[in-house]
Formats: sequence, structure tokens, C-alpha cells
Amino acid sequence: MDSPTQNTSLQRLQNVEKRVVRVLELASSVMDELASPTGPKKDIVNNHCREFMQLIKDIQMTLRDEIKSACEYRPFEKCDYGPRISNEICCKKIEYILSQLDGMQSTIEEHQGAV
Repeated sequence: MDSPTQNTSLQRLQNVEKRVVRVLELASSVMDELASPTGPKKDIVNNHCREFMQLIKDIQMTLRDEIKSACEYRPFEKCDYGPRISNEICCKKIEYILSQLDGMQSTIEEHQGAV
């Protein structure tokens, strides 16, 4: 399994890549053993197959975890985008209200000056 220091997704995927290479090496070794003119040695084939299957399980588990964590990824979860936009909208509303109040004030002053 992965060591505790391997904390990034990229590191875990690089580890998977190394395991895939090892799996291919094991498969090749088993095929060579099966093609041996003296016949395959049962203990070598068994050991390689056992390691092959364990690596396949590890690869599947790591990839499943990576896919799950990628699906749970929320890029804006800790972002202040929502509150910031909300604040900007509030500021625009206040600016609009202030301009309306300024317009009302000038209208009042015009009427007072006319009376």
C-alpha cells in the first residue's frame, strides 16, 4: 500500500504506474516460465501469480480511491466567490439607491426653489 508520505494524487498515480509495470513484468515472467522447454516450475508460477493478483487488487483499490476523491473535489468549496459577489451586488444596489436619493434631493430642491 502507499506510504503515509505519499499524500498527493499525482504521487499515488505514479505509484500505480510503477505497479502496472511490475504487473506486466510478472505476466511476462509467467509466460516465459510456461514456455520453458523443461516445463514450468509450479512454485515460480504460483508466486508470480500471487504477486500479480495482489498488485492488481492494490491498483484497483488505489484507482477507485482516486476516482472517488476526484468526484468529491469541490473547487470552490473554500472560495469566497459567493460572499464576494454578494457583497459586490449589495454595493451596486447601494450605489443605485444613493443615485436615486440624490435625484429625489435635487427634485425637492427644485420644487422648494420654485415655491
